Amino acid sequence: MLRTVKPRNARSKRALVAREPKEVEDTRTAVFVKGTHTGEILNNAMKELMSLKRPNAIAFSKKNAVRPFEDPSPLEFWAGKNDASLFVVGQSTKKRPDGLTFVRTFDGKVLDMCELGVDKFVSMAEFKTPKSTPGHRPLMHFASELFDTHPRFIQVKSLLLDFFGSEVIDGIHLAGIEHVISVSLAPTPSTLNNATQAIPGLSDESSDDTKNLPKIHIRTYTLRLLSSGTRVPRVELAPMGPSLDLSLRRHRPPDPEMWKAAMRRPKLKKQDIEKGLGKKKKNLDTDEMGDLRGRVHVGKQDLDKLQTRKMKGLKRGPVESGSSDEEDEEGQKKSKRPKAS
Repeated sequence: MLRTVKPRNARSKRALVAREPKEVEDTRTAVFVKGTHTGEILNNAMKELMSLKRPNAIAFSKKNAVRPFEDPSPLEFWAGKNDASLFVVGQSTKKRPDGLTFVRTFDGKVLDMCELGVDKFVSMAEFKTPKSTPGHRPLMHFASELFDTHPRFIQVKSLLLDFFGSEVIDGIHLAGIEHVISVSLAPTPSTLNNATQAIPGLSDESSDDTKNLPKIHIRTYTLRLLSSGTRVPRVELAPMGPSLDLSLRRHRPPDPEMWKAAMRRPKLKKQDIEKGLGKKKKNLDTDEMGDLRGRVHVGKQDLDKLQTRKMKGLKRGPVESGSSDEEDEEGQKKSKRPKAS
């Protein structure tokens, strides 16, 4: 466990505040940890998952005797040292060969974890196609209803979304989208057709039986934007790799109180969030087109005292009572020039 650090100056205090939980989180850093025994398949799988996560990835070169499900304290220590909130632990044993454990932390504590077994792995080198640029955020595609109904697959979807795309962005440019990560499932058994959504953090007896659960297939594709004659380009997909077939194993659900704190949102109404208003403000409204309009109240203005541009034609003459004909005659007399002698 990490000891409580008290800041000595303003600089160290700002550094500690930057590591605290935020409403809009920064890009999450993932740490890749090798266990005491890892094979060639597991090493290559972790290496290429790290290439998809770069530059927000840290790899430990040495092997570590870490068991996340028995003692998560080393992960909490590394989370504080490296300012990381995600871990991928690779461990291969006789009972559970080629296992990848995805661990997620919150406020320096382990929130939840899920172990996946690597049944099949195809490297990027076997696909002779262009690769995406490191640092680009991928598009995530989940092709199964179980990702929204079954508690085990809901957890896997949440972990993968945080792992590959945790950064909050304001807009998307088509030229910046280079690759897609597609996550699909094997044919769904008939026993899972009526699966219902469970509350995160609560275990289900049917969800613990991983033998009857379908395998997870992860495929990565690069995007090519071609001309289509319209403003919307034609999109072609080319397999890039890596290709993974994973099976569910052990898992640890999040603590309900910690999950509630991690999912806390600012107190805003859904209508205000959709309109972009945030907290309701006085004299502000949104029209049918979604434009924000404001009403400004000003005092009564006296236009007689309004300062205009100083021009000869706009210069005001003396205010006198009389007919307009007399004013014209006076103006003509004033404009006459004296005759030369």
